[in-house]
Amino acid sequence: MPDFLFDIGKVLLDFDFESSLSKFLPANHPNPTAALDKLLARKDEFEAGKVNTEDYTRWALDTLDSDVSPESFHHAWCDIFSPNQPMWDTAKKLRAEGHRLILFSNTNAIHCPWVFEAFPEFSLFHGAVLSYEVGAIKPQPEIYQHAIEKFSLTPENTLYIDDLPANIATGQEFGFQTHQYHLTNHAAFEHWLSQKLSPLKTEH
Repeated sequence: MPDFLFDIGKVLLDFDFESSLSKFLPANHPNPTAALDKLLARKDEFEAGKVNTEDYTRWALDTLDSDVSPESFHHAWCDIFSPNQPMWDTAKKLRAEGHRLILFSNTNAIHCPWVFEAFPEFSLFHGAVLSYEVGAIKPQPEIYQHAIEKFSLTPENTLYIDDLPANIATGQEFGFQTHQYHLTNHAAFEHWLSQKLSPLKTEH
């Protein structure tokens, strides 16, 4: 029975950083787009665990030229998510069928553990590989190797779902069975999943 690696963003949860964080920009900011781009450009460093929460928050507020409190910034940083219900329904079904479900995500110390408390559905998952804890982000090979070793995965018997082509490419290099997910085309994922699982159901 195959294991599953699930990305979080744009797979289990949709998100929109810009609309939430733009509220903190001063009305007369000369270039709000550039400020937000700069903020998000350093997000990878934060999600790789290279910058701690306090330092990233201070830098982000300076970048936004904002005088809001760190607590307000953290709230906005988290207030970006909405559930992708079709994928949650699929995850519940897979869990009921006995598959092992593992989260495999680039994320950070502000979003976690908040996101797990805000969305109790995450209790469906048996474990997680989170970039800021590992010290590497997808598509870096180190985080894939960490996932394999931590959960004793057999790549050819692991189905990996992610929305980003670069992440999928590294997954394929490791031998995972992969699907690049699109929020607007859940049906394509269900078709792929049916093709992967049908032979197993036939065997039983």
